[in-house]
Amino acid sequence: MNEKYLTPPEIVAHLDKYVIGQANAKKAVAIALRNRWRRRNAPEDIRGEIMPNNIIMIGPTGVGKTEIARRLADLAGAPFLKVEASKFTEVGYVGRDVESMVRDLVDIAVNMVKTEKSKDLTEKAEQNTTERLLDLLLGPTPKQDPPGVIQVGQHPAEQPKPDHESTRDKFRKMLDSGQLDEREVELETPQNSYPVVEIFSPMGMEELGANFQEMFSGLMPKKTRRRKMTVADARKYLTGEELNRLVNMDEVIAEAMERVQESGIIFIDEIDKIVGDDSRNGPDVSREGVQRDILPIVEGASVMTKYGMIVTDHVLFIAAGAFHGARPSDLIPELQGRFPIRVELDSLSAEDFERILVEPKNALITQYKALLATESVTLDFPPAAIKKIAKMAERVNTDSENIGARRLHTILTTLLEDILYEPPVTKKKVSITAAMVEKRLSAIIDDEDLSRYIL
Repeated sequence: MNEKYLTPPEIVAHLDKYVIGQANAKKAVAIALRNRWRRRNAPEDIRGEIMPNNIIMIGPTGVGKTEIARRLADLAGAPFLKVEASKFTEVGYVGRDVESMVRDLVDIAVNMVKTEKSKDLTEKAEQNTTERLLDLLLGPTPKQDPPGVIQVGQHPAEQPKPDHESTRDKFRKMLDSGQLDEREVELETPQNSYPVVEIFSPMGMEELGANFQEMFSGLMPKKTRRRKMTVADARKYLTGEELNRLVNMDEVIAEAMERVQESGIIFIDEIDKIVGDDSRNGPDVSREGVQRDILPIVEGASVMTKYGMIVTDHVLFIAAGAFHGARPSDLIPELQGRFPIRVELDSLSAEDFERILVEPKNALITQYKALLATESVTLDFPPAAIKKIAKMAERVNTDSENIGARRLHTILTTLLEDILYEPPVTKKKVSITAAMVEKRLSAIIDDEDLSRYIL
């Protein structure tokens, strides 16, 4: 799907395939995504002034916050990075520099664009690989005189005629059909004989260390060694080598950097973990410090990466948190102002669990059916059994920690444990009835000690 052809209702319809409910959150992110295309098509004199409306999603764990953001990025074909805000706490001690999220996003974008361009060049790379394999098997093609050129002392009738069924052509056909896959060839491959030079760079200057490492490795002469491998393995190796040779990395980097600046998405999860209380001693000070470090990145800053400078003015930031023991208003005022769109996600009901089990394209029951189908076992879940599983998931979430849809993973794994451990040999169709669900799970759920079954 192409982002520019998608209206907000179409974006929501796509998200509905993967996330059940949460209409308000889907609507907010759909508008945010469409506004990015609108900005790029706005008049040039106003385009730079239109800032993205960053979103903060509030709701318990397991209700779809991360899934909405991830599917949105897939839909837009945009570079997407998920990062936990708690990684940045205690910066300078055990945390990470906040600018690293931008550098990581650029790395993702470069790999994304390189993969896309590689797909377009795969056919050419495979053709080149076949010729190189033929050279390895037969030796390079000898140079031939142009048509019509007669060697001195040679009668025209004695001039060699082109042989369309030449040895090289026969070997090419054998290569294409896989008949030579087990034959061995000898290749020149790089030899990593030098120790890795570890550069310890100050906090916030990790890129400096990476650049020094690249510089030192470039100064050392490249050593190669001859390796024997099968034609099948050589084909994989040579195809990768040809793709690296054909892909124009300057174009890749330029396009990747543009994508990051124009359509990059950074999803900051667990943002509530960097909200401190009124204390000014201990770890809460560093939590507020992390908020102040994140602020300029969200506002719009220039961040140096190994590929060049990235400006984050138009990167879309989506934050999320459960906010059990804190409120969004506990964030520093400046950071609150940078997330003007706030959406609350609902807790999941038994009806939601029923739909989650069967409706999404990646539904859990669909996954388990596919897993057991690999051993020729057909798994069947009647509607009554699905309803029972959903009610039990809701009950456990209510009585213990609410972990949303993740509870279904625990319950289904427990329910199918015996079948997954030892699939039936004679009975190839297994129907999971409501009675089986009750028998298998009720004793566990009624037990006050649920620690073994809680994620």
